[in-house]
Amino acid sequence: MKQQLRALCACAAITASGMTCTQAAHAYVSGSDVSWVTQEEASGDSFFNGSGAKTDPFVLLKNLGVGAIRLRVWVNPSGGWCNTADVLAKAKRAAAQGQQLLIDFHYSDTWADPGHQTEPAAWAGQSLAQLETDVASHTAGVLNTLKSAGLTVTWVQVGNEINSGMLWPVGNTSNGFGPLAGLINAGYNAVKSVYPGAGVVVHLANGYDTSDFSWFFSNLKAAGGRWDIIGMSHYPTASNWTTLNSELLTTANTMISTYGTPVMVVETGMPWNDPTDANNMIADLTSKIWHLGANGLGVFYWEPEAYPNWQGYTLGALNTNGEFTAAMSHL
Repeated sequence: MKQQLRALCACAAITASGMTCTQAAHAYVSGSDVSWVTQEEASGDSFFNGSGAKTDPFVLLKNLGVGAIRLRVWVNPSGGWCNTADVLAKAKRAAAQGQQLLIDFHYSDTWADPGHQTEPAAWAGQSLAQLETDVASHTAGVLNTLKSAGLTVTWVQVGNEINSGMLWPVGNTSNGFGPLAGLINAGYNAVKSVYPGAGVVVHLANGYDTSDFSWFFSNLKAAGGRWDIIGMSHYPTASNWTTLNSELLTTANTMISTYGTPVMVVETGMPWNDPTDANNMIADLTSKIWHLGANGLGVFYWEPEAYPNWQGYTLGALNTNGEFTAAMSHL
Protein backbone atom coordinates (compact mmCIF):
# COMPACT_ATOMS: atom_id res chain seq x y z
CA MET A 1 0.00 0.00 0.00
CA LYS A 2 2.80 2.46 0.84
CA GLN A 3 4.39 1.83 -2.52
CA GLN A 4 1.07 2.47 -4.26
CA LEU A 5 0.53 5.67 -2.29
CA ARG A 6 4.01 6.88 -3.18
CA ALA A 7 3.29 6.27 -6.84
CA LEU A 8 -0.01 8.15 -6.66
CA CYS A 9 1.53 11.05 -4.77
CA ALA A 10 4.44 11.21 -7.20
CA CYS A 11 2.10 11.24 -10.19
CA ALA A 12 0.12 14.02 -8.59
CA ALA A 13 3.30 16.05 -8.28
CA ILE A 14 4.53 15.69 -11.85
CA THR A 15 4.55 19.42 -12.49
CA ALA A 16 6.67 20.11 -9.43
CA SER A 17 9.06 17.20 -9.81
CA GLY A 18 9.43 17.02 -13.58
CA MET A 19 8.89 13.24 -13.50
CA THR A 20 6.48 11.31 -15.67
CA CYS A 21 3.94 8.96 -14.11
CA THR A 22 5.94 6.04 -15.47
CA GLN A 23 9.01 7.22 -13.60
CA ALA A 24 7.01 7.92 -10.47
CA ALA A 25 5.43 4.46 -10.37
CA HIS A 26 8.70 2.51 -10.66
CA ALA A 27 9.24 -0.64 -8.65
CA TYR A 28 10.40 0.27 -5.16
CA VAL A 29 10.43 -1.75 -1.93
CA SER A 30 10.37 -0.93 1.74
CA GLY A 31 12.18 -3.79 3.44
CA SER A 32 13.49 -5.18 6.69
CA ASP A 33 16.19 -7.66 7.62
CA VAL A 34 14.67 -9.88 10.33
CA SER A 35 17.24 -12.66 10.45
CA TRP A 36 17.21 -12.75 14.27
CA VAL A 37 13.47 -13.29 14.55
CA THR A 38 13.37 -17.07 15.04
CA GLN A 39 16.19 -16.93 17.58
CA GLU A 40 14.36 -14.19 19.47
CA GLU A 41 11.15 -16.20 19.47
CA ALA A 42 13.01 -19.28 20.70
CA SER A 43 14.32 -17.19 23.61
CA GLY A 44 10.74 -16.31 24.58
CA ASP A 45 10.33 -12.93 22.91
CA SER A 46 6.97 -11.97 21.43
CA PHE A 47 5.78 -9.05 19.33
CA PHE A 48 2.70 -6.89 19.76
CA ASN A 49 0.50 -4.50 17.85
CA GLY A 50 -0.48 -1.06 19.10
CA SER A 51 -3.34 -2.54 21.10
CA GLY A 52 -1.03 -4.90 22.96
CA ALA A 53 -2.17 -8.03 21.11
CA LYS A 54 0.52 -10.63 20.40
CA THR A 55 1.01 -10.73 16.63
CA ASP A 56 3.25 -12.47 14.12
CA PRO A 57 6.10 -10.01 13.43
CA PHE A 58 5.85 -10.65 9.69
CA VAL A 59 2.21 -9.53 9.86
CA LEU A 60 3.15 -6.45 11.88
CA LEU A 61 5.77 -5.52 9.31
CA LYS A 62 3.40 -6.11 6.43
CA ASN A 63 0.88 -3.81 8.08
CA LEU A 64 3.63 -1.17 8.33
CA GLY A 65 4.16 -1.37 4.58
CA VAL A 66 7.21 -3.64 4.60
CA GLY A 67 7.02 -5.47 1.29
CA ALA A 68 10.36 -7.28 1.34
CA ILE A 69 12.36 -9.34 3.83
CA ARG A 70 16.13 -9.76 3.88
CA LEU A 71 17.63 -12.93 5.39
CA ARG A 72 21.29 -13.69 6.01
CA VAL A 73 22.78 -17.12 5.37
CA TRP A 74 25.68 -18.66 7.29
CA VAL A 75 27.33 -21.90 6.23
CA ASN A 76 27.59 -23.89 9.48
CA PRO A 77 26.69 -21.50 12.30
CA SER A 78 26.75 -22.19 16.01
CA GLY A 79 23.28 -23.21 17.15
CA GLY A 80 22.02 -23.48 13.59
CA TRP A 81 20.65 -19.94 13.43
CA CYS A 82 20.76 -18.58 9.87
CA ASN A 83 21.59 -21.95 8.36
CA THR A 84 19.63 -23.25 5.39
CA ALA A 85 16.78 -24.72 7.46
CA ASP A 86 16.36 -21.55 9.53
CA VAL A 87 16.40 -19.35 6.43
CA LEU A 88 13.78 -21.57 4.80
CA ALA A 89 11.47 -21.31 7.82
CA LYS A 90 11.66 -17.51 7.82
CA ALA A 91 11.36 -17.27 4.04
CA LYS A 92 8.11 -19.27 4.13
CA ARG A 93 6.67 -16.88 6.71
CA ALA A 94 7.60 -13.86 4.59
CA ALA A 95 6.16 -15.42 1.45
CA ALA A 96 2.92 -16.16 3.30
CA GLN A 97 2.55 -12.40 3.76
CA GLY A 98 3.31 -11.69 0.12
CA GLN A 99 6.72 -10.23 0.94
CA GLN A 100 9.58 -10.44 -1.54
CA LEU A 101 12.86 -12.09 -0.54
CA LEU A 102 16.43 -10.81 -0.48
CA ILE A 103 18.88 -13.58 0.45
CA ASP A 104 22.18 -12.37 1.92
CA PHE A 105 25.09 -14.83 1.66
CA HIS A 106 27.90 -14.10 4.14
CA TYR A 107 30.05 -17.06 3.03
CA SER A 108 31.09 -17.56 6.63
CA ASP A 109 29.94 -19.45 9.72
CA THR A 110 29.41 -16.12 11.48
CA TRP A 111 29.30 -12.35 10.90
CA ALA A 112 30.95 -10.99 7.78
CA ASP A 113 31.69 -7.24 7.59
CA PRO A 114 34.62 -4.98 6.60
CA GLY A 115 36.65 -6.17 9.58
CA HIS A 116 35.67 -9.86 9.54
CA GLN A 117 35.47 -12.11 6.50
CA THR A 118 36.43 -15.45 8.00
CA GLU A 119 36.18 -18.53 5.81
CA PRO A 120 33.75 -21.22 6.95
CA ALA A 121 35.65 -23.82 8.97
CA ALA A 122 34.88 -26.47 6.36
CA TRP A 123 36.46 -24.34 3.63
CA ALA A 124 39.59 -23.22 5.49
CA GLY A 125 42.92 -23.41 3.70
CA GLN A 126 41.45 -24.19 0.30
CA SER A 127 42.68 -22.90 -3.05
CA LEU A 128 40.90 -20.20 -5.03
CA ALA A 129 39.57 -22.79 -7.47
CA GLN A 130 38.12 -24.91 -4.67
CA LEU A 131 36.64 -21.85 -2.94
CA GLU A 132 34.91 -20.87 -6.17
CA THR A 133 33.42 -24.36 -6.29
CA ASP A 134 32.36 -24.08 -2.65
CA VAL A 135 30.72 -20.70 -3.22
CA ALA A 136 28.84 -21.97 -6.25
CA SER A 137 27.70 -25.17 -4.53
CA HIS A 138 26.61 -23.43 -1.32
CA THR A 139 24.79 -20.65 -3.17
CA ALA A 140 22.96 -22.98 -5.52
CA GLY A 141 22.21 -25.43 -2.72
CA VAL A 142 20.49 -22.88 -0.49
CA LEU A 143 18.59 -21.31 -3.36
CA ASN A 144 17.46 -24.68 -4.71
CA THR A 145 16.09 -25.50 -1.26
CA LEU A 146 14.01 -22.33 -1.39
CA LYS A 147 12.95 -22.95 -4.97
CA SER A 148 11.93 -26.53 -4.18
CA ALA A 149 9.66 -25.14 -1.46
CA GLY A 150 7.89 -23.04 -4.10
CA LEU A 151 9.50 -19.76 -3.06
CA THR A 152 10.58 -16.95 -5.35
CA VAL A 153 13.75 -15.01 -4.58
CA THR A 154 13.91 -11.52 -6.03
CA TRP A 155 17.43 -10.48 -5.01
CA VAL A 156 20.58 -12.24 -3.80
CA GLN A 157 23.63 -10.73 -2.14
CA VAL A 158 26.94 -12.33 -3.03
CA GLY A 159 28.87 -11.41 0.12
CA ASN A 160 28.11 -9.00 2.95
CA GLU A 161 29.88 -5.64 3.37
CA ILE A 162 32.82 -6.78 1.29
CA ASN A 163 34.75 -3.48 1.20
CA SER A 164 37.97 -5.43 1.80
CA GLY A 165 36.91 -8.57 0.01
CA MET A 166 35.55 -11.84 1.37
CA LEU A 167 36.71 -15.34 2.24
CA TRP A 168 39.99 -14.11 3.67
CA PRO A 169 42.84 -14.52 3.05
CA VAL A 170 42.26 -15.68 -0.53
CA GLY A 171 39.58 -13.12 -1.42
CA ASN A 172 41.12 -10.18 0.43
CA THR A 173 41.47 -7.11 -1.78
CA SER A 174 45.09 -6.88 -0.61
CA ASN A 175 45.67 -9.72 -3.09
CA GLY A 176 44.22 -7.64 -5.90
CA PHE A 177 40.71 -7.95 -7.27
CA GLY A 178 41.25 -11.00 -9.47
CA PRO A 179 40.55 -13.63 -6.77
CA LEU A 180 37.62 -11.63 -5.37
CA ALA A 181 36.09 -11.24 -8.83
CA GLY A 182 36.38 -15.00 -9.32
CA LEU A 183 34.54 -15.67 -6.07
CA ILE A 184 31.83 -13.10 -6.80
CA ASN A 185 31.32 -14.48 -10.30
CA ALA A 186 31.03 -18.02 -8.91
CA GLY A 187 28.20 -16.79 -6.72
CA TYR A 188 26.66 -14.70 -9.49
CA ASN A 189 26.54 -17.61 -11.92
CA ALA A 190 25.12 -19.92 -9.26
CA VAL A 191 22.31 -17.47 -8.54
CA LYS A 192 21.41 -17.22 -12.21
CA SER A 193 21.42 -21.01 -12.56
CA VAL A 194 18.61 -21.27 -10.01
CA TYR A 195 16.78 -17.94 -10.31
CA PRO A 196 17.71 -16.45 -13.71
CA GLY A 197 15.68 -13.31 -13.05
CA ALA A 198 17.04 -12.55 -9.58
CA GLY A 199 19.07 -9.37 -9.17
CA VAL A 200 22.56 -10.04 -7.81
CA VAL A 201 23.74 -7.49 -5.25
CA VAL A 202 27.33 -6.60 -4.39
CA HIS A 203 27.19 -4.89 -1.00
CA LEU A 204 29.57 -2.48 0.73
CA ALA A 205 29.42 -0.70 4.08
CA ASN A 206 29.48 3.09 4.52
CA GLY A 207 27.28 4.28 1.69
CA TYR A 208 28.39 7.84 2.36
CA ASP A 209 31.97 7.05 1.27
CA THR A 210 31.85 7.79 -2.45
CA SER A 211 35.60 7.43 -2.92
CA ASP A 212 35.64 3.92 -1.41
CA PHE A 213 32.74 2.79 -3.59
CA SER A 214 34.42 4.24 -6.68
CA TRP A 215 37.71 2.54 -5.84
CA PHE A 216 36.06 -0.80 -5.18
CA PHE A 217 33.75 -1.01 -8.17
CA SER A 218 36.27 0.36 -10.66
CA ASN A 219 38.72 -2.35 -9.60
CA LEU A 220 36.05 -5.04 -9.53
CA LYS A 221 34.88 -4.13 -13.02
CA ALA A 222 38.46 -4.11 -14.32
CA ALA A 223 38.92 -7.61 -12.90
CA GLY A 224 35.80 -8.85 -14.68
CA GLY A 225 33.51 -8.97 -11.65
CA ARG A 226 29.78 -9.09 -12.29
CA TRP A 227 26.81 -7.59 -10.45
CA ASP A 228 23.31 -6.31 -11.16
CA ILE A 229 22.73 -4.01 -8.17
CA ILE A 230 24.99 -2.03 -5.85
CA GLY A 231 24.01 -2.45 -2.19
CA MET A 232 24.85 -0.04 0.62
CA SER A 233 24.85 -0.04 4.41
CA HIS A 234 23.97 3.24 6.12
CA TYR A 235 24.16 3.88 9.87
CA PRO A 236 24.15 7.62 10.59
CA THR A 237 23.68 9.30 13.96
CA ALA A 238 21.27 11.98 15.14
CA SER A 239 24.00 14.59 14.72
CA ASN A 240 25.18 13.67 11.22
CA TRP A 241 22.33 11.99 9.37
CA THR A 242 21.48 14.99 7.20
CA THR A 243 25.08 15.17 6.00
CA LEU A 244 25.51 11.42 5.53
CA ASN A 245 22.18 11.04 3.72
CA SER A 246 23.32 13.65 1.22
CA GLU A 247 26.70 11.98 0.85
CA LEU A 248 25.01 8.61 0.28
CA LEU A 249 22.94 10.20 -2.48
CA THR A 250 26.17 11.41 -4.08
CA THR A 251 27.52 7.86 -3.95
CA ALA A 252 24.32 6.49 -5.43
CA ASN A 253 24.30 8.96 -8.30
CA THR A 254 27.99 8.33 -8.98
CA MET A 255 27.46 4.56 -9.12
CA ILE A 256 24.40 4.89 -11.34
CA SER A 257 26.07 7.26 -13.79
CA THR A 258 29.32 5.29 -13.89
CA TYR A 259 28.02 1.71 -14.11
CA GLY A 260 24.40 2.01 -15.19
CA THR A 261 23.21 -0.31 -12.44
CA PRO A 262 20.60 0.50 -9.77
CA VAL A 263 21.28 0.92 -6.07
CA MET A 264 19.60 -0.32 -2.91
CA VAL A 265 20.15 0.54 0.74
CA VAL A 266 20.16 -2.97 2.18
CA GLU A 267 20.90 -1.95 5.78
CA THR A 268 20.07 1.08 7.86
CA GLY A 269 19.09 1.87 11.44
CA MET A 270 19.35 4.29 14.35
CA PRO A 271 18.99 3.94 18.15
CA TRP A 272 15.68 2.41 19.20
CA ASN A 273 15.17 5.04 21.92
CA ASP A 274 15.40 7.95 19.46
CA PRO A 275 12.48 7.15 17.14
CA THR A 276 11.93 10.78 16.16
CA ASP A 277 15.37 11.22 14.62
CA ALA A 278 15.20 7.72 13.16
CA ASN A 279 11.85 8.52 11.58
CA ASN A 280 13.16 11.78 10.11
CA MET A 281 16.28 10.09 8.79
CA ILE A 282 14.32 7.25 7.18
CA ALA A 283 11.80 9.65 5.63
CA ASP A 284 14.61 11.65 4.04
CA LEU A 285 16.57 8.58 2.95
CA THR A 286 13.49 6.96 1.45
CA SER A 287 12.67 10.12 -0.46
CA LYS A 288 16.21 10.35 -1.84
CA ILE A 289 16.27 6.74 -3.03
CA TRP A 290 12.71 6.93 -4.36
CA HIS A 291 13.53 9.97 -6.47
CA LEU A 292 16.32 8.10 -8.21
CA GLY A 293 13.50 6.58 -10.26
CA ALA A 294 14.07 3.10 -11.63
CA ASN A 295 17.66 3.24 -10.34
CA GLY A 296 16.56 3.47 -6.69
CA LEU A 297 15.22 0.06 -5.69
CA GLY A 298 14.47 0.53 -2.01
CA VAL A 299 15.57 0.76 1.62
CA PHE A 300 15.84 -2.06 4.20
CA TYR A 301 15.84 -1.46 7.97
CA TRP A 302 18.30 -3.81 9.65
CA GLU A 303 16.74 -5.96 12.37
CA PRO A 304 13.96 -3.55 13.41
CA GLU A 305 12.40 -6.41 15.40
CA ALA A 306 15.43 -6.63 17.72
CA TYR A 307 14.44 -6.04 21.33
CA PRO A 308 16.50 -3.23 22.91
CA ASN A 309 20.03 -4.51 23.55
CA TRP A 310 19.32 -7.91 22.02
CA GLN A 311 22.82 -9.42 21.71
CA GLY A 312 24.14 -5.93 22.46
CA TYR A 313 22.36 -4.35 19.49
CA THR A 314 20.58 -1.04 20.09
CA LEU A 315 19.68 0.16 16.58
CA GLY A 316 16.41 -1.74 16.19
CA ALA A 317 12.96 -0.17 16.00
CA LEU A 318 11.18 -2.04 18.78
CA ASN A 319 10.42 -0.64 22.23
CA THR A 320 10.61 -2.52 25.52
CA ASN A 321 6.93 -3.50 25.15
CA GLY A 322 7.66 -5.37 21.93
CA GLU A 323 5.94 -2.77 19.73
CA PHE A 324 7.42 -1.14 16.66
CA THR A 325 8.32 2.52 17.13
CA ALA A 326 7.68 5.55 14.93
CA ALA A 327 11.02 4.83 13.27
CA MET A 328 9.12 2.52 10.91
CA SER A 329 6.52 5.11 9.92
CA HIS A 330 8.28 6.29 6.77
CA LEU A 331 10.00 3.11 5.64
